[in-house]
Amino acid sequence: MNKPKMASEKGVPSNSRAQILLAQLEKLTGDGMVRDPEMARQITSKLLHLIQTQEKTSKEVMSKGTSGMEVILSSLESTRDIPTILNILCILSELLTLGKGRRAGVFVSKGGTAVLLRILISANKEFPPNEELMLQVHSLLAKVGPKDRKLGVKARLTGALNVTINLIKKNLQNVKLLLPCLQVLRVYSANMVNAISLGNSGAIELMFKIVAPYSKKNTSLIKVSVDALVALLKSKTNARRAVEGSYVSTLLALYLDWHRNDTWHRHTVIRKGLLACLRNVTNIKLGRRAFTKADGMRILYNSSSECLSVRTLDPLVNASSLIMRKCFPKNRLPLPTIKSAFHYQLEHVLASGPVAQRYSQPPGVDDVVDDSDDNEDTEADTENDTENEEDEKECRSLNDDIEKDINKLHPQKIPSRPYEELRVYEKFFVELSEDFQGYNFESPTTSSPAQSAQSIVVPTPQALPPNHITAPTAQNVSNASAPAPTIPPLQLETSQFGKDFNTKEEAHNQPVEQDWSQAPEYVSLNADEMRVKQKGSPISAPKPTQSPLLLEGIAIRCLAAGGGGSDCGSEGGEDEGSEGAVLEVPDTAQLLPLHDLDLYVEMVKGTKSVPHYTEVAYPDYFGHVPPTYRESLLERLYGVQRSKIFQDIERLIHPNNIMDKVVYDLDMPSCPVIESDGESLRFNSKFESGNLRKAIQIRKYEYDLILNSDINSNHHHQWFYFEVSGMRVGTMYRFNIINCEKSNSQFNYGMQALMYSVQEAISGRPRWVRTGTDICYYKNNFARSSIATGGQKGKSYYTMTFSTSFSHKDDVCYFSYHYPYTYSSLKMHLSKLEAMRAPEIYLRQDVLCETLGGNSCPFLTITAMPESNSSDHICQFRNRPFIFLSARVHPGETNASWVMKGTLEFLMGTSLLAATLREAYIFKIVPMLNPDGVVNGNHRCSLSGEDLNRQWQNPNPELHPTIYHTKSLLQYLAHTQRAPLVFCDYHGHSRKKNVFMYGCSLKETIWQSNISAASSDLQEDLAYRALPKILSQIAPAFSMASCSFVVERSKESTARVVVWREIGVQRSYTMESTVCGCDQGKYKGFQIGTRELEEMGAQFCVALLRLKRMTGLHNHQHLLDLESDLIGTQPKVVSCPTTYVMDEDEPSFLEAVDYSAESNDDDTEVDLEAAASAASIATTEDGGEVPDRLSDAESNNHDAWKSEPVTSSQ
Repeated sequence: MNKPKMASEKGVPSNSRAQILLAQLEKLTGDGMVRDPEMARQITSKLLHLIQTQEKTSKEVMSKGTSGMEVILSSLESTRDIPTILNILCILSELLTLGKGRRAGVFVSKGGTAVLLRILISANKEFPPNEELMLQVHSLLAKVGPKDRKLGVKARLTGALNVTINLIKKNLQNVKLLLPCLQVLRVYSANMVNAISLGNSGAIELMFKIVAPYSKKNTSLIKVSVDALVALLKSKTNARRAVEGSYVSTLLALYLDWHRNDTWHRHTVIRKGLLACLRNVTNIKLGRRAFTKADGMRILYNSSSECLSVRTLDPLVNASSLIMRKCFPKNRLPLPTIKSAFHYQLEHVLASGPVAQRYSQPPGVDDVVDDSDDNEDTEADTENDTENEEDEKECRSLNDDIEKDINKLHPQKIPSRPYEELRVYEKFFVELSEDFQGYNFESPTTSSPAQSAQSIVVPTPQALPPNHITAPTAQNVSNASAPAPTIPPLQLETSQFGKDFNTKEEAHNQPVEQDWSQAPEYVSLNADEMRVKQKGSPISAPKPTQSPLLLEGIAIRCLAAGGGGSDCGSEGGEDEGSEGAVLEVPDTAQLLPLHDLDLYVEMVKGTKSVPHYTEVAYPDYFGHVPPTYRESLLERLYGVQRSKIFQDIERLIHPNNIMDKVVYDLDMPSCPVIESDGESLRFNSKFESGNLRKAIQIRKYEYDLILNSDINSNHHHQWFYFEVSGMRVGTMYRFNIINCEKSNSQFNYGMQALMYSVQEAISGRPRWVRTGTDICYYKNNFARSSIATGGQKGKSYYTMTFSTSFSHKDDVCYFSYHYPYTYSSLKMHLSKLEAMRAPEIYLRQDVLCETLGGNSCPFLTITAMPESNSSDHICQFRNRPFIFLSARVHPGETNASWVMKGTLEFLMGTSLLAATLREAYIFKIVPMLNPDGVVNGNHRCSLSGEDLNRQWQNPNPELHPTIYHTKSLLQYLAHTQRAPLVFCDYHGHSRKKNVFMYGCSLKETIWQSNISAASSDLQEDLAYRALPKILSQIAPAFSMASCSFVVERSKESTARVVVWREIGVQRSYTMESTVCGCDQGKYKGFQIGTRELEEMGAQFCVALLRLKRMTGLHNHQHLLDLESDLIGTQPKVVSCPTTYVMDEDEPSFLEAVDYSAESNDDDTEVDLEAAASAASIATTEDGGEVPDRLSDAESNNHDAWKSEPVTSSQ
């Protein structure tokens, strides 16, 4: 290097000067750096000056296609000259500071961190080490460390860990050097093995020497040291070391000191870091005990309470809340056993399985809670070099449950039972041999409204209840034999589908002024006639301010206690000296033509329950008239869950304020436990479908509620249905259901519980309404036994809490998870349908079998009578394809029964669409597959203690009779070559919105599982998508985006998969209806009601009509024209691929929302119309062609079909 040559560079542009310097530096790389260190210093010094003064220089050095970074790193590695090394380190610091993350990534990819570690080791061999060099190396490592996933491993293997920790020990007072060393230590500690090694080297004790009480000085150093301590304490070994060193109390004292002195909240990051240390320490049992012993609950509770008023301190409050909840002592449920309070002895028990385990459990075993605490101190520190385990998880399959066995994915008709065994089921298909000889076909084929005493009302949410009903006179009401007024039938083709009705009637919001001295307690079945019981001496109801004969357009029938059917005039109640009170019962026949109070009582008398219920719930007796308005999803207020959790924590902080008074308990013979003293609510659940096991008064207006397990089970807590009385008007009560099991619920996303007021009912508004405020669902401190969790320890129950007030004095109110629909209601409904059957309808009701509990399982056949008994008409009648429908296999999914109700009423209707549908198909319907579970208030199981929808592969005739015989019916049809065209099992879904379907597809399952398959395996008729696609066009509540056609291993024994695989039904579905509401279409933002559910059942029938057109089964031009007009009036539902549970669409809460068991929200709906234009039209299994507009033809775009797997609640 010479002066003239350097002078010649002055005329060169600046960007070229950098290249020249780099070229010169490159020539010196190797031995040249050792021979001429002065030249290396000058070159690196000039290059550093250029980079510091001209931003373009750094861009040129780091630009793509240049070798600037390689030259710099090579020079750094080959030189031994300290000034040169410092120059190069400064150059790298400038480059990486300007370039942010991208340049750091380039540096790491070129092996820069390894070079820095080697320099660090070499510099440490000098004594004393060059402080400036150590400072620069650690500063660079702190910048690039987060970008190098293997930095921790490299540091441990090279010995850099000990270098850094020793440097910290020797420079505790040197803040300038200490800061970058702590930053690097934090990066090292991200590796669990490194964290343990550093802990063994005294890093924990070292950090507590640096972390100081509140000070305005060196806050950056304190922050970094706290962050490093957080990383170290993620290791349970280090957490245990901290506990044994009595540092838990130190952490609490430090946090309290910073909390008290940081009055301007300028150092919340340090306070949050200290809480993170406590969070990691309390991940072990020893830490939680130390936390509790150090009065940590009270410290964090008080400090958090002081932060509630400052919104910006919410991260501190949330972190404190999580720690307190974790350290809250695990309690056992206050139950003698988690088994159901009701026992049903099974005559036949399988040799293995959960039921067999429960029966073989020795007496005296405590099955409520384990001795172990959650998060046992099993050493979870992995001794491997995996830097980020999450990356490995992402590489795994998104859903390991997807079936990957090609042989199991091919629908295979498994040889059914011998025909000799199946011939017994011929009696359920007499229509196939009926010749109708002697039947009078002269009757009119359609009945006009004037000819029908009561017409079927096809449910449509838009259609208002008849508002033109003439008010009945007293004479008409007193005439017991007078028929109910005729209601003009609401024909589906004339209904107003496009009309919205979102406005509440003001009259419904105004309470009727009545003064009841005492409210009825329950309706009893002990006597032959229905009677109303009351506590205390009999009283008579005063005259209501409004005529008892007409309240809100509904005639009132008065039942006296002495005579269940006596009528009363307009004068109202009895004399004061009479023996019984008068219950004014609304005559809902005008609005509920299929509800009959006396008939319902008769049906209840024939229903058999394990507890031998003798009472009838008022809502089931009165009936439910849906409101004429839609109920919006509840908007969740900010901080409501946190507020509820803090109230729970107060139980531990202030135990003297807790009453802990049992007010209802099914486990005690005398129930309810206490008599009313005016200070407690009265509870009751001893009626059909009722479920409430225990009620405990916690505070004056707060109650903990415990649900009953399914009979012969020890879990499945979700369905509730109970009665409350003795309330105070206007007082806000809080109810906590404390033994829920699912990890999340739609109660977190706008869903409300349902309430039925008897006072409202007798005032003319017999209806279930959504109720409750401050609703949330969160994990509580009640431990679940591993006996109930399949051996998993450390599980907790969840709390569903809501608050509500009551509007009427001495009211009797009912609360329910969803709209109840009892087994007795089904029997009454079927009886009314049969009584109102028109002559042209072929309706047969058989008893499929008897359940374990002795209840009959109804089986319906619905179709159209043949036009005559001619051979052609009889042939057409017999050759109609079958549609097989079932519902309510899970008792807690009551919405499935309401959808089925809509389907049945449509099929039995007088509209032209209903008549044509009956002419097209023969419907075989099992409306309630699990009557015993429904009667006894189970959520999911039958009396066998098993989920019946997991028994379809090999049902036991003794334990699962309804499934066994239903499958046998399908096997019989398959054996006679009459397999159903469509099979659909109606279900309810508790963790998703909208209505949607699950189907079965070989192709979509293969694509989802990413398994190799032959081209022949991908040849599949896409007709299985037609019915859901039609529903997405005509049903406002239906979402195609939520549908899934993937076959999962865990669902291989469900009805949908077994019927598809063994019976060979391509269109085999589960239709799931939300219990919450909709987030798309015209019902977006509203909770679902019985109108919408019944409408869904009717629209399912309309979709079958369109499917008939597509499959070309018949050609009724009048139907096609009518149907086109109908569908043309529908607002097209655009199925949006939005999520129902992800954070961006739902409010965020303290706990992460985990809906992995449901669906990933990246599902995208396939554009079937575009697919149809790209491929040939698919033919259906019946040989008909699918029209272009609804074709599900195969798409050539593989990605268009891929969607995340969606699992069901089947």
